[in-house]
Order: sequence, then structure tokens, then C-alpha cells
Amino acid sequence: MSLIEIKAEIASNAVEAADTVLLELGVEGWSVYEDSIARQAWVLGVFTDAEAAAARWAELAPLLTAAEVTVLGAPVSRALADQDWKESYKAHFKAWQFGRLHWVPEWERVNYRVPEGDAVLWLDPGMAFGTGNHESTRLCCERLVACAERLGVNAKSAENKLRVIDAGCGSGILALSAALLGFADIVGFDNDPEAVRISQENAAFNRLEGRVQFYVGDLVSGLAGRAGDVVLANIQADVLQRFARELTGAVAPGGTLVLSGILAIEQRKVIDAFSAVEPKWRVESRVLGEWCDVQLQRPA
Repeated sequence: MSLIEIKAEIASNAVEAADTVLLELGVEGWSVYEDSIARQAWVLGVFTDAEAAAARWAELAPLLTAAEVTVLGAPVSRALADQDWKESYKAHFKAWQFGRLHWVPEWERVNYRVPEGDAVLWLDPGMAFGTGNHESTRLCCERLVACAERLGVNAKSAENKLRVIDAGCGSGILALSAALLGFADIVGFDNDPEAVRISQENAAFNRLEGRVQFYVGDLVSGLAGRAGDVVLANIQADVLQRFARELTGAVAPGGTLVLSGILAIEQRKVIDAFSAVEPKWRVESRVLGEWCDVQLQRPA
């Protein structure tokens, strides 16, 4: 299969701003690459055909301009064989692990050894909605593993009825990770139908069909009538703050709300917004690079 790579050079001092735009846009078909020695940076996307690449660039370009990201010249497109794409992606996507869960690129499937009792989510770089390598996703994954350990969840527990909600599921990585950890009642939703489709493909790729219910919804319709023992929302700080009441309302008594997609400089604003809605909930937060998470625990 041939893909189309579209690549635009940006000012080297605009890497952080461009990365923020991509996260806020919720489009993970794009990445920002930087050569710190040459002091060059690029926004790069890989899409199924030239028409899709041009359309996605037309969407992204004005958002970069609005964020004062200087684009140095017109973007360059080229046909990219599937194998070439995977080979180039290997430089940027490595296997990683937290606790008993591993996130591993599919090209390592033959040689990667999973310890007994651990689980692995295989990730295909051809899937346009991300691989979990971003700090905000890692923070959520680590919180999810910690919740499973604290709650005694495991894949062999037939009595487990704990519920997980992945709000803004993207590629479905968090919801599918919950399934591998042993959570039994899992839903994931996104307001982008393409994200839901990709999540379903990712489930099939990992032989997890039927383990997670994926559907289209926003932070009102997607959460309506639902309650989770663990609710995950890796979105962006301003959206999280705007829907603080809906998100806290979806957490079952004694449950945990994990928020990410938050720049470290936005940490205080997010904590204050949620504490204003639920002042008695216990709050924790961690920073990873330029990003942070916020975890809130509802009293039982």
C-alpha cells in the first residue's frame, strides 16, 4: 500500500506551539519533528492519498498561522510505500512499558518477549490517530495501570464488574489497555466518527473485538446516563474545564477521574476548575516533560 507524506518546515522556535496546535486539534495524523543540531523543525503527516493530504493541510495551515507558527514555504508531498513509512517511523516510535502492560509497535511482534502475566497492546503506525507515545497519553496509561493494581483488577478475575469510560478515545489506546488489564465493562467515545472507526480497527488488530463498546459522542451525549469507576479524558485543558461538571458527574462513588492533555503551565487552572465543582475530592497531579495530568478521587 502506498501512502502520501506531506511535510512543511516551520520556524525552529515554534515547535512547542505547533505541538500544542496538534493536540488541541485532536488530529494525531500529524507529528512535529525537530533537528536540534541543525535548528530545523517540520510538521509531517501521512495520509491515504494526495487528496486527503491536501485537505488535511488546508485545515491545519490556518490553525498554525493563528498560533503564530511560521511555516517556511509550501509543504512538500511525496508517495511513500508502506514499508518505507514503517521504516522511517521506527526512529520515532519505540516500545514502552509500565507495570504489567506493554505498548509495542507491530514490527516487533516476532522478537518482543512479553513476561508471563503481562499483557501487550500492539500498535500499527499506519493508524492515523496515534500510538500512545505522547506524554499526555503515557500519563493516562500509567494512571490506568495504577488504578488496576489498586483495585485488584486482572484478566483472570471473573467477578470484576468495574466500569471504564474513555472520553475522547482517539485511537482507542486507553480503552483497549483497560481491556487488557482485565476491566470488564468498557466504553470509549469520540466526537469524530473517524476516530471511532480507527478505534474499532485497533481493537480488531489486537483481537479485542467486542471487549470495548466504541461510539460517536461528545462530552454531553457520550457521558449521558453513564457512570464509571475509572473515567479517562485525554483531551485539552480548556475543554476539560468547560465540561468539568459533566466529567465529574460520570464518576461513580469511590471512583477515579483521570485528566490529561494538559500543559504543565495549565495545571493550576485545571485543578482549580474541578475543585470548584467538587471541592471534597482528593486531587493529585504529575508532570512529564511539558505536560501534566490531574487525578481526582471521588469519596465513597
